[in-house]
Amino acid sequence: MNTIKLNMLLQDFFNEDFGDGDLTSESIFLPNDQTSGTYTVKSSGVVSGLHVVEQGYRLINPDIKMTVHVNEGDYVEAGVDIITVQGSVRDLLTAERVLLNLLQRMSGIATMTHRAVQKLQGSKTRICDTRKTTPGLRMLEKYAVTCGGGFNHRTGLYDTVMLKDNHIAYSGSIKQAVEKVRAKLGHTVKVEVETTCLDEVREAVKANADIIMFDNCTPDEIRKLIQYVPSHIITEASGGIDLSTLEAYGKTGVDYISLGFLTHSYQAMDISFNIQPVEVIQKV
Repeated sequence: MNTIKLNMLLQDFFNEDFGDGDLTSESIFLPNDQTSGTYTVKSSGVVSGLHVVEQGYRLINPDIKMTVHVNEGDYVEAGVDIITVQGSVRDLLTAERVLLNLLQRMSGIATMTHRAVQKLQGSKTRICDTRKTTPGLRMLEKYAVTCGGGFNHRTGLYDTVMLKDNHIAYSGSIKQAVEKVRAKLGHTVKVEVETTCLDEVREAVKANADIIMFDNCTPDEIRKLIQYVPSHIITEASGGIDLSTLEAYGKTGVDYISLGFLTHSYQAMDISFNIQPVEVIQKV
């Protein structure tokens, strides 16, 4: 994960939430009031975002001490403490919501990805994400997918060519679309072609596409279409696939299955953050 970009994102998130200050905490606590706090998982799942929390605290106050009790990508049961922090009460509570929001959402994505990967145990097929991410959060959400055992599809429009129905329709054919791309771009850029039927698959193969996607095809349709794809061309299934049908798609022999729901229909993990009351600190 790009630390410079992460710090820029976190600063924007903090500015959005507390701007010039935390009115509540600054009204109650003195600048030197110290405490410790604990992040506790309240629902089982895969943890993702520990590095994000660490970087967030460094931006708020580099003197905050953070102890991590689990590893990124660990599956943990409800009730497990995953992070302990110690420092200024003001700083810990000011940063709380932003860091919890990110930790909960990233862990939710990692958990959803883990569930999908488990469905394909024993299969050569890999799970990957899509560009159906939250604007501004793509880097974090795609990172969370990898914590759950998945793989990343293209990061954006800039790193891989994907010829979809509209590109092909306007170009006139798959052949013409691929030729235009090959003439414009260098040999290091991969070209993926979206297909829906045998004629399109044959044309994509003849055009020497690097990746052929079977879009909104049933498992039975893919089993028939994949026979016409040479082994050197990567295959992908996408569209209309959910956890209930994932295993059937995995049995088709495709190399990848891309799933939009990993990043748009997950449930955030339930995680709480609680600080020690002042009387407990005083006793210690």
